[in-house]
Amino acid sequence: MHRFYILLLIGLHFTSSAVAAEDTSLPKRPNIIMIVIDDLGYGDLGCYGSQIHQTPHIDRLASGGMLFTDFHANAPVCSPTRAAIMTGQYQQRSGIEYAIPFTHELGMPLEKFTISEALKQAGYTCGLMGKWHLGHVSRFGPNDQGFDESWCSNNTPDYHTHVSRIGELDWYHNHQIDREPGYLTDLVSQHSCDFIRDNVDRPFFLVISHLALHFPFQGPNDPPLRTEGKIWHDQKHGPLNKREYRRAYRDMLVAVDKSVGKVMDTLNSSGLQNDTIIFLLSDNGAYSWVGSNGSLRGQKGDLFEGGHRVPAVAYWPGQIPAASKNHQTIMTMDLMPTILSLAGLPLPTGLELDGLDLKSTLLRNAPLPDRTLFWRFNNLYTKTNASAVREGKWKLIEQGTEVSLYDLESDLSESQNLASQHPDVAKALQAKFFQWNRPFRDLPASQ
Repeated sequence: MHRFYILLLIGLHFTSSAVAAEDTSLPKRPNIIMIVIDDLGYGDLGCYGSQIHQTPHIDRLASGGMLFTDFHANAPVCSPTRAAIMTGQYQQRSGIEYAIPFTHELGMPLEKFTISEALKQAGYTCGLMGKWHLGHVSRFGPNDQGFDESWCSNNTPDYHTHVSRIGELDWYHNHQIDREPGYLTDLVSQHSCDFIRDNVDRPFFLVISHLALHFPFQGPNDPPLRTEGKIWHDQKHGPLNKREYRRAYRDMLVAVDKSVGKVMDTLNSSGLQNDTIIFLLSDNGAYSWVGSNGSLRGQKGDLFEGGHRVPAVAYWPGQIPAASKNHQTIMTMDLMPTILSLAGLPLPTGLELDGLDLKSTLLRNAPLPDRTLFWRFNNLYTKTNASAVREGKWKLIEQGTEVSLYDLESDLSESQNLASQHPDVAKALQAKFFQWNRPFRDLPASQ
């Protein structure tokens, strides 16, 4: 009853004020597609300078839209970033600070109000295809958070057999196990294109949440490994020899890039190419031993730039300037308020969002207001805690007793610790983190 009451009030606000809040200079009710590529590094795409990976379809998307150079995941791992995307808030407000393990007990609370619920109340049909990882589908699934249609996995199963590391089948259609055969990247692509065709006459919100490039490292032509009823943690990286990981990673990225091409072809053949906004991004940095974070220090799981500065593209023909670059500091939690604004919808009253509306910077490259951004990460596997603060060119990182301060304008690779040279800056950022962290200090992660 309490959850229904909250959603009803927010829904009434949308109904009464959506028309008045619309921006009449924009097409009404654009379709919205968000493509999230798991573990994609800052240096993995051709449009970001990769000389190893061929990504022509993603590169064309970037050349037709806006490429971001200072775009950040809210966390250096999956689940926290996805919680921030879905809620427009720091993930600490959802109690999710690490990648949710193989359990039915932990997940994003169902009372959290999500972008899909907001869009659904405004008449959008919402679909999610691919990785969910915000709690087990049986208890915390996407259809309980505003999505009308889902084909999804809890985590990252075998790409061919769809079996998880704990020996369970992990491929669901609307929260029910489905044994359809196929390579998972191809299935995500197929169901995404079907969803577009099925909703050609009404506005839709589609999250294409690729399981790739996360391990197990299996390209389309690599062998299956996992079978049901067995624990696979000791072979979590898949069936291949370590020497083959980078090749398999490259093949997986090629498959994802082809999927982007199929989605674009479907939009074009359906006449929706000019009526659809596309955001493409990663949920965190790459593991540097298979992928590339370019010149950035660190990798997935780190609060150095390589762990959370990620590739991102926004595309909307005729609205977002083609072949443009955006150098402003942006976070994944900014996507919810931005998408609602681009859809002509007001922000829900009574809901505290931490993200910013990026509409003006997307459409006109207008500057964003100054702000201080925060990261707090509890690493479940290494049992370490770390935090980071970003304000303008300055970035502070604290891990244990070590304090580091970097000037990202002159040292993007974070090689020169300036904490001793600028103690006043370090202390000021520490004080700001202390204040920001106060409400979350005693909050257990992934409660």
